Amino acid sequence: MKNKNKAVWGTRFNSATSKIFEKIGASIDIDKRLFEEDILGSIIHAQMLVRQKIITKDKGNKIIKGLKKIRTEIRKNKFHFSKKYEDIHQNIEKRLFSIIGEDAGYLHIARSRNDQVITDFKLWIKKGSEEIVKKLNNLIKSFLKQSETNINTIMPGFTHLKNAQPISFAHYLLAYVEMFKRDKKRFISNINYIDECPLGVGALTGTSYKIDRNFTSKKLGFKKPTNNSIDSVSDRDFALDFLSSASICAMHISRFAEELIIWNSDVFKLIKIDDKMLTGSSIMPQKKNPDPAELIRGRAGKNFGSLQALLTTMKGLPLSYYKDMQEDKALVFHSYDTLLESIIITNELIKSLKPNKERMLALANEGFTTATDFADYLVQNNSLSFREAYKISAKLVNYAEKNKKKLNELNFKEVKKMKKNLNKNVMKVFDVRNSVNLKVSYGGTATKNIKKMIFKLRKEFK
Repeated sequence: MKNKNKAVWGTRFNSATSKIFEKIGASIDIDKRLFEEDILGSIIHAQMLVRQKIITKDKGNKIIKGLKKIRTEIRKNKFHFSKKYEDIHQNIEKRLFSIIGEDAGYLHIARSRNDQVITDFKLWIKKGSEEIVKKLNNLIKSFLKQSETNINTIMPGFTHLKNAQPISFAHYLLAYVEMFKRDKKRFISNINYIDECPLGVGALTGTSYKIDRNFTSKKLGFKKPTNNSIDSVSDRDFALDFLSSASICAMHISRFAEELIIWNSDVFKLIKIDDKMLTGSSIMPQKKNPDPAELIRGRAGKNFGSLQALLTTMKGLPLSYYKDMQEDKALVFHSYDTLLESIIITNELIKSLKPNKERMLALANEGFTTATDFADYLVQNNSLSFREAYKISAKLVNYAEKNKKKLNELNFKEVKKMKKNLNKNVMKVFDVRNSVNLKVSYGGTATKNIKKMIFKLRKEFK
């Protein structure tokens, strides 16, 4: 009777497992999140064993009925998880024994925990990636909605955090849409990469039973079985791909959060954020702090850390399976939870954002942002090389700076000092709205470009 309380591998051992090892060796607190995938994989495996006449139909039905009962117990929080049985697989197997008796032992024919856990984990990451894609779609729609109402809102574009050239605020926001689109593509690509089923490769060599891996692959929603049994149990690329995609997405979110923090500062005053997305100070009653933006900026480090941790774990492992790999699930689950919350918070932030249009326009006129437009005008209308025109424009900027004027505050007579034979229409180039609408090249900030892009994206993200 004592043996029934041991781990399944305990038959070979004469003494009980060290308590400290039992504590750190058990993964049940983490991998119990895999219960749906583990039970599904076991049901399909049992169906395959019956189909291949490896076990009888009666035994198969008993096993499947028992597994479904366990699934219901877990869903209703009536299942007791025990560290004594290490992981989700043994916890479920032990419960199955208590429900149907010794016939539960037939379920583990032609599989190992090695291929079992990777199958579960791949199924979970597929599901997790699909959820992130869904949340990214929602985020993109919110960015599009904010863009639609700000096509004619003019602000300075920055390089080196210095005013560079005038742009539409909508164009700025659409830059993040492109980032999130790439994030979405990465997760979708990962779902395609992951679409090979490892179930049936056993511990590392395959099995002598006449199993049907194509059947189990298809039933579990994979395109095909994996090709090499050793690689199958050694592989954690799919987890690294997920963590890499999550890290890049978190980096994009962090960049946007940084923008909001800067724009919302008392120095820039470019935006206002709804009070529900701000917090106060314990000592300064006037403060409204963008804490949610700061938190998601900081949380990106967690995503980066998970990726680095698994890369470090995997870099020194010979083929095939080692206990080190048990650390993968905590890293992936943590990264998933962190990223999903960050996407949701970012969605709330973009919805709560209101641009200070007057301040944006005023700042767009500071820093001589139309200097390049003046140089371009000289090239297009005075047959100059760009380098010649650049020097003349720089000379005009120096003049304006010396006289404490913005470029749009200069008169025609002052501009003409830089280059004779100029036409009065040159003065249009110093208008920031005109500057924006001159950028008609594909992907540029011109209003008509933005409208076309928003229309295109609206069709893509209905």
